[in-house]
Amino acid sequence: MPDVETVTQYIDAQPRPARAALRRVRAAIRKALPGAKESLSYQIPTYKLDDRAVIYFAGWKTHYSLYPCGARIVAAFKEKLAPYKIQKSTIRFPLSEPVPATLIAGIAKLRAKEAAGRTKG
Repeated sequence: MPDVETVTQYIDAQPRPARAALRRVRAAIRKALPGAKESLSYQIPTYKLDDRAVIYFAGWKTHYSLYPCGARIVAAFKEKLAPYKIQKSTIRFPLSEPVPATLIAGIAKLRAKEAAGRTKG
């Protein structure tokens, strides 16, 4: 991955099959978290509220991932997440399937609540 400075550059640098899906993921997160600051952290798209990281996404060869998604997220969306691979705090969505925008938005909103509950410091 070449050095990129914006989320748009990050998406544009991805292989062609991933770009459309990543644009939909980005749109779902931005709609769910309209006040979030969009940036890159760890060289992947990051969304922050009140300087607290809420959610990240990344594109890969055959899938894209959302981070972090802990036990509370998995439990809250258990049925909807059943078809996807979940490992540690990562949810993997195959590029070969439609982007579940409503699910991603729901995850982003719950992550925002979790982030707001953390104390700074």
